[in-house]
Amino acid sequence: MPDEPPWLTDRELEAWMALAKLMFNLPSALDAQLLRDNDLTLFDYFVLSVLSMTPGRTLRLSELAGQVSSSLSRLSNVVKRLERRGLLRREPDPDNPRYTTAVLTDTGWDLVVAAAPGHVTAVRRFVIDGLTEHQIDVLRQVACHVTRNLAQG
Repeated sequence: MPDEPPWLTDRELEAWMALAKLMFNLPSALDAQLLRDNDLTLFDYFVLSVLSMTPGRTLRLSELAGQVSSSLSRLSNVVKRLERRGLLRREPDPDNPRYTTAVLTDTGWDLVVAAAPGHVTAVRRFVIDGLTEHQIDVLRQVACHVTRNLAQG
């Protein structure tokens, strides 16, 4: 018989339940704003945004997947959809044609620029506004800690 896990204390359970609600509700709220205002999902926006901040607005798909915390297959499906909309294009990597890059088009750039103010407003409304500087620091520390643990498996 396996050993009993160290069960959560009431305080830990309360923190976990608050985080779980956040994980389920925040993406939906950010998706709704982006879909309503720009016909983009939150994941679409992240893909385009990462490309917009990359020199040459170009990244290998494998690197882009890592930056947006996605599997290559999920990213590939999203890239195909965004490519059909003219927001990015796929090209062979000039340094190694075995790899494929995603390149943000001017249309994609224009959409990211148009979407950014509404997205930032939503992030401020749902996450940042009302927090103290200390709470923002703690939020970043907690998010980085959990992300590191996830990366380690």
